Amino acid sequence: MKRIPPLIWQIIIKTLLWTLTGFTIGILFFIIFFIFMNGFPQISWEFLSANPADMGRSGGILPTIVSTLYLIAIALLFATPLGLGTAIYLTEYTREGLTTRIIRFGTESLAGIPSIILGLFGFAIFVMAFGWGWSLLSGGLTLSVMLLPTIIRTSEESIMAVPQEYRDVSYSLGIGKWRTITRIVLPSALPGVVTGIVLSIARSIGETAVIIFTAGSSLRFPNSIFESGRTMAVHFYILAREGISMPMAYGTAAILVVVILLINISAYVLMRYFMRKYS
Repeated sequence: MKRIPPLIWQIIIKTLLWTLTGFTIGILFFIIFFIFMNGFPQISWEFLSANPADMGRSGGILPTIVSTLYLIAIALLFATPLGLGTAIYLTEYTREGLTTRIIRFGTESLAGIPSIILGLFGFAIFVMAFGWGWSLLSGGLTLSVMLLPTIIRTSEESIMAVPQEYRDVSYSLGIGKWRTITRIVLPSALPGVVTGIVLSIARSIGETAVIIFTAGSSLRFPNSIFESGRTMAVHFYILAREGISMPMAYGTAAILVVVILLINISAYVLMRYFMRKYS
């Protein structure tokens, strides 16, 4: 049997990989197109600025937008300093050993916990034990636990990617360790850190199980973080699951997809900006 030349094998493998890549991208564009086709006809200024009416069959989605923003702000307020601080400790203040391995193992294990389990954890601790009830605060704190692995790992990898020579030169000039970290290391690692934080926002927006167990699903406009609220993802899920209004569900889904796309594009733009600024 005649042996196939290596050049032919390369062409075959390359064609196969391009086909698989195109198929994957095609699925993505089909999903986006399907949601936009069904959702955009429902979108109007009233849809974005009015309160829901008749269990969500009419009106708008303003309370769900505000509740989503509340949850994201609370989650990032707690997860960002804790995650970034953990990454700085692992990379700058401790050597590789048993402690760091335990912390990394715990972080990776936390990343693999199903969201429904984290929702039950938040319900047991924040809703019941702390007595905060179904509230945006309970949901935001539970989301912060979910976002920690992403922020820790991306920040750690970004800090480790900063050349050691930067630190050595700073120390040789008599600059202290903390000042070196804040003035030299972190600015150089900022593209990866910011990208990880922004992408964690995109993940938190789409969560449903965690939010239902901790923040509830109230359609009222939230006046404080101690009140229950319904995010856009939960609103879409309830409208679709209970068959309340599929057109309104598609409209909410379209807004949700647009927001996630804008967040991912913003992450890319910010990464490029900081790379040019600190390169």
